[in-house]
Amino acid sequence: MKRTESSWYSPSLQKDMPVVRYGDYGFALLLIPTAAADYLEYERFQLIDSLRPFIEGGKLNVFSVNSINNESWLNNEMLGEHKAIRQNQFNKYVFDEVIPFIKTTTSADTPVITCGASFGALHSMNLFLKRPDIINGVIAMSGVYDLTAYTKGFYDEQVYFNSPIHYLPNLSDEWYVQHIKKSTHIHLLSGSGEHEDPSAVTQLSQLLNRLDISHELSIWGPEWKHDWPTWRAMLPYYIEHRW
Repeated sequence: MKRTESSWYSPSLQKDMPVVRYGDYGFALLLIPTAAADYLEYERFQLIDSLRPFIEGGKLNVFSVNSINNESWLNNEMLGEHKAIRQNQFNKYVFDEVIPFIKTTTSADTPVITCGASFGALHSMNLFLKRPDIINGVIAMSGVYDLTAYTKGFYDEQVYFNSPIHYLPNLSDEWYVQHIKKSTHIHLLSGSGEHEDPSAVTQLSQLLNRLDISHELSIWGPEWKHDWPTWRAMLPYYIEHRW
């Protein structure tokens, strides 16, 4: 399996940001790390190995970026306002730097699907909903889509605009709604075992239904916990059966 690391100084984040790519061909799967993890997390926990047949077979190539959660919502020494600013800088980094990088290293018409587990699921969903014109879909695993679960009581306009559970009920801009509806790959996945919260993904699904946005909701059984064995099983299954 071909593996390539790249890095550049991000104008959006004012720091060097590494990216790792696995494979050469197929649609682009953009992985957003869980919690405070880095761009190699999915490799360390063997999720990349679980995707190896699809990467080597040319069905997809995978890009994984660094998290900045330690510089935002998980930084207990930081003011809430500053955490929100950092979150928006991360969004800008993905939209203005990572997506163009993917298009340049693949092709202009390569579909990009965001994907993440746990906190990465919230980020991947939020990124897709904000820019459905340049991101073509999302696979969100074991997520909670209410950002206030991570903000330790802080709430302002920027938390609202990065929290799908808050802004989707008021989404009336037809530009966004119609672009989101164009996607045939909105997958909301959860186990129902230890530390999973299937009610969170069900709530998000209900909001999408109110907007008549087609999507797939799949809740696995109680044997599927909030942990890597679940995600190593889920993601390859959907890559195999939905593409």
